[in-house]
Amino acid sequence: MQILVVEDERRMAELLEKTLQEEGHQVIVARDGREGFEIARNSPFDVIVLDLMLPGMDGFSIARKLRACRNQTPVLMLTARDAPADIVRGLDAGADDYLTKPFSIEILLARLRAVSRRGAIPRPVNLEVADLKLDPASRRVTRAGKELSLTPREYRLLELLMRNAGRAVGRDKILESVWGFASEVNENTLEVFMRLLRGKVDQREPKLIQTVRGFGYMLRDPAAD
Repeated sequence: MQILVVEDERRMAELLEKTLQEEGHQVIVARDGREGFEIARNSPFDVIVLDLMLPGMDGFSIARKLRACRNQTPVLMLTARDAPADIVRGLDAGADDYLTKPFSIEILLARLRAVSRRGAIPRPVNLEVADLKLDPASRRVTRAGKELSLTPREYRLLELLMRNAGRAVGRDKILESVWGFASEVNENTLEVFMRLLRGKVDQREPKLIQTVRGFGYMLRDPAAD
């Protein structure tokens, strides 16, 4: 495989380069975030091994920018930060897998094999329904070219509905996906958030968010029928 390693810590970079070359891979090492991004953007790789904390540009930004420019090379993110919020942020930015330091070489190699098998899986850069657009990479939402200011919860709720455009999404599914299993949130809270979201998304015609009585909600373009 052709592998790009973006790692600024010298010993770790040398270890990764030596280990991967011994496994028969071709390895290019970048020690700076901006350099790594430019190399990744302009040259084809099978996998990118990406450290999180980098000078110039951090791993979150690199992954997000690569996905924004339609680069779907699998990314294995490496970091000493193992808080759930950091892991979620890394995966949301576009990483395919996440490995915390310290790690064993055997696990690293197994993770690399796993992400490389996935290949450059096509992912929609933008979600569109009528004149409503959502960019998962930048988390930017616009309607008729006007940017909508959404809270993180409103954004997750809208993204779920847009990824299921034209299909009804049940209340239980929404609560589980947006608030999580352990949440004490009830359907009244969901209705409040839906009203807030409608107030931002459906200020113009056509109205895109619909209530499916007795079940949940749907986002659809009436003109597409």
